Amino acid sequence: MSQSPFLSTAIEAARAAADVIRRYYQQNLAVTLKADKSPVTQADVESERVIRGIIAERFPDHGFYGEETGTSAMDAEYLWLVDPIDGTKAFVREYPFFSTQIALMHRGRLIVGVSCAPVYGELAYGEITDGARFAVLNDRPINVSDIDAIESCAISAGNLKTLATSPRWSAYGRLIARASRIRGYGDFLHYHLLAAGKIDVVVESDVNILDIAALAVIVEAAGGRFTDLDGKPIGLDTTTVLASNGKLHDIVLRELNAG
Repeated sequence: MSQSPFLSTAIEAARAAADVIRRYYQQNLAVTLKADKSPVTQADVESERVIRGIIAERFPDHGFYGEETGTSAMDAEYLWLVDPIDGTKAFVREYPFFSTQIALMHRGRLIVGVSCAPVYGELAYGEITDGARFAVLNDRPINVSDIDAIESCAISAGNLKTLATSPRWSAYGRLIARASRIRGYGDFLHYHLLAAGKIDVVVESDVNILDIAALAVIVEAAGGRFTDLDGKPIGLDTTTVLASNGKLHDIVLRELNAG
């Protein structure tokens, strides 16, 4: 599993951001609200600047789409997607379910993903090329599960606010009534678990691309599937997720859209 220069750079940037995040964690930071009412701290901004600096030094012609420092060259052949602290609310309230998300998109296709949770203690990454794909969690190769029946699977859900007010809500209820286990790990964690074969399906209805781009690469590189709740490929405008071990994907899609 040789790493491309893209993946090596993303891992280096994630580790540099982790150093910043650890320095600020549990330091009673001032919190400000952005226009969308989401919180931001100095740790968010500084860690993204570190990531952006490393990427720009290595790949000055690449585009950049950052949660905190904005965008540049969005129409470039290669576009980096970065959320320096995905889960700022967790960071502020001092529990460890937050992570740094770094992904690389090539001509609209996600090819590299790094998900680093410095306090929780997990570093996952994946890469997809024309000839190969691989996913790693804490230096060990990972693969999704082989479970192929809803009655045997574990489903985890993140933010379901929009789903709860949609016609799909009753279909989701029927789905979870059939499942073996229901969990709500949220954020990076249930995607790491899915890619490692620990759970089998993840459903979310309220996300943005910076939350999930890296995780989509990791799940697919581990052998899974990652779409929106309509079964469409992930893109810059994606707001919902159905991620699975692959074998359950069409089954769950059919159930959620059964009406």
